[in-house]
Amino acid sequence: MTMSSMQRVLTTLGHKEPDRVPFFLLLSMHGARELGLSIKDYFSKSEHVVEGQLRMLNKYRHDCLYPFFYTPLEVEAFGGEVLFYEDGPPNSGTPIIKKKSDILSLTVPAVTETACLVKVFETIHALKEKVGDETPIIGVVVSPFSLPVMQMGLSAYIELLYEDPGLFNKLMAVNQQFCVAWANAQLQAGATAICYFNPMASPTMIAREMYLKTGFQVDTQTLSQIQGPTAFHLASGNALPILGDLAAMGTAAVGVSCLEDISALKEGCRNKLTIIGNLNGVEMRRWTPSQAEKNVRDLIAAAADGGGFILSDNHGEIPWQVGEETLQAISNAVHKWGNYSQE
Repeated sequence: MTMSSMQRVLTTLGHKEPDRVPFFLLLSMHGARELGLSIKDYFSKSEHVVEGQLRMLNKYRHDCLYPFFYTPLEVEAFGGEVLFYEDGPPNSGTPIIKKKSDILSLTVPAVTETACLVKVFETIHALKEKVGDETPIIGVVVSPFSLPVMQMGLSAYIELLYEDPGLFNKLMAVNQQFCVAWANAQLQAGATAICYFNPMASPTMIAREMYLKTGFQVDTQTLSQIQGPTAFHLASGNALPILGDLAAMGTAAVGVSCLEDISALKEGCRNKLTIIGNLNGVEMRRWTPSQAEKNVRDLIAAAADGGGFILSDNHGEIPWQVGEETLQAISNAVHKWGNYSQE
């Protein structure tokens, strides 16, 4: 029986084998190229993103819609600056927290009244009207624990984390309130699940012991207030040392790094967490179609058995420089080698 994308994803999340391996092409910017728009113009209207996402779904036959605009959208909601580029994702500009005392006056944006966020709600709602329950719609939030990297810069945040627990807790309280409201509003607009980006949780960024004292508590509290399923994504960061910690939070899935052994990740996640990953998005820019097919086939062979696996890139956003030929080759390979009955 051929499943819908929703059935396929729900089956693998239940650690059972669907008709074929589900795969997510997390294409945030490629719709701009499809519509002949600059990245900045593409994100200026929800209608553009809706059309871009639907075209990507039809072209590549993958298993989700991804109404994610850009990471600094959340800083923009706080009044921050967004820098746009012609050939890559938007980035945050001057930090909104210029000195630690600025945290004391930081206030939570009203998510349903903030223009840049409203565009995302409009996008999700329109996509939901188009696909109903046939295709998962993946909303996105940045963890309260990772958002300060954009709010104040990485070095200043690391200093705060280690040296000023009082102001750290104040910042976490503001960010947590925002994150919960932002996630739940996306779910109410029609998102199926929330991708919870948190690279700072990875031992690539800070020691596990420090994470358990700080971010683990924040993430556990935040996830418990999000009124729908979540996937915890480390945005290329390593996951193996904290898999047990992530499972304890109740999240359903984890986005994993291409730098870790996928077989070890599979064993660590089996019947506890669904793996999302872990194709190398940077190397993907240079793949030939035959290399794409081999990488997909190898990954399926190593991680797909027993369900609990969604093939995707390792970062949560496929680079602008990855071309249509490569994306089509990935799709063709999943449809060729991902049928569980062939294995």
